[in-house]
Amino acid sequence: MIARRMLAGLLPAGLAATALPASAQAPPYPSRPIRIIVGFAAGGGTDLTARTMQPKLQQALGGSIVIENRPGAGGNLATELAVRAPPDGYTLLMGTIGALAINPTLYANLPFNPQTDLTPISMSGSILNVLVVPVDRPWRSAAELVAAARANPDRLTYGSSGVGGAGHLAGALLDQMAGIKTVHVPYRGGGPLMTDLIGGKIDFAFSTAPTAMPQIEGGRLRALAVPGLTRSALMPDVPTVAEILPGYEVGNWYALVGPRGLPAPVVAKLNAAMRATLSDEVVLAHLARHGVDPLASTPEELAGFIRSETAKWAPIVRATGATMN
Repeated sequence: MIARRMLAGLLPAGLAATALPASAQAPPYPSRPIRIIVGFAAGGGTDLTARTMQPKLQQALGGSIVIENRPGAGGNLATELAVRAPPDGYTLLMGTIGALAINPTLYANLPFNPQTDLTPISMSGSILNVLVVPVDRPWRSAAELVAAARANPDRLTYGSSGVGGAGHLAGALLDQMAGIKTVHVPYRGGGPLMTDLIGGKIDFAFSTAPTAMPQIEGGRLRALAVPGLTRSALMPDVPTVAEILPGYEVGNWYALVGPRGLPAPVVAKLNAAMRATLSDEVVLAHLARHGVDPLASTPEELAGFIRSETAKWAPIVRATGATMN
C-alpha cells in the first residue's frame, strides 16, 4: 500500500518526548481509562479501524480504552483537543492524512502544527479508498462519470468525510486532472456521508473501503474505480482512476499520536502495544477484509513519514486551489 512504500527507507527523526518524572508514588501506566479521539462520526473508516484495534490494544496495555468521536473541520477539532491535552498518555488521537499532513496547507490559520505539537507513537495502517456511486446512477466506469461531469459543469456532487481528508482531495484532484467542475459536499464522517450517498442525495464519493464494502456487497453502491496506481487485491476487477488519468493517485492512512511532550516510557509502552495489536491474526484478518493494510512503525519513522507526506501534498493542495480559513 502507499503508506508502506512511503515508510520504507525513511531515516530516523527526533522524537518529541521527555523523560518520565521519577516518583516512587506514581502509579504504573495506565492506571485509568485512555481516551482515543477520532475526528469523524461513528461508522467511518477511522472509527471502524480504531474500534477494531480497541480490544487487543486494551489487552496489550492492561487497561481500558474509550473511543471518543469528535467530528468537525476535517479532523481539526479532534486534533486540537489532543494538542491541548495534558501530556500524560491518557488522551490520544487516531490521526489521518488530512489532519496530520494535508490540513496544514489547506487551512490558512490552523492553530497547531502537527509536526511540532504532537508526539508520534505509531503508524496504524494505510487504507483503500474506492470511487462509488449509487446504483440508480447510470455511470458504470470512471470514464462515464467524468464524461457526465464534463457535460454538466457544477452539477454533479461528491461527498467526503470532511474538508481536507483523502476523499476531498481525491475529488479535487479528479476535477483538476480531468478538467471538470464538480461540487464538494463535506460531511462530519463516513457514516453520515454513506447515508446520503445511498439515498441518492449526492452523486459520488471516494469512500474508505470499511465504509463502502458492505454497501457494495449489498447492491446499494457501485464501485467504479480505486485511486491507487495499481488495482487492489481486495477488488481486483475494479480498475484504477489512473487507467483513464495516468498518474492519478491519492492515498489514505491512519496513525496514533499524542500531545507534545509525552514521556518516553509512555510512548514506548504505547508503541509496543500497537505492534502487538497490529500483529494479532484476528485484528489483521478483520482489517484486511475492510481494505486496511495494517502497518506499525517506530515513533521516529512516523515523524519522518508525516514530514514527507506534508511536503508531498502541499503543492498538490495548492494546485487544486482548495483553501479554508
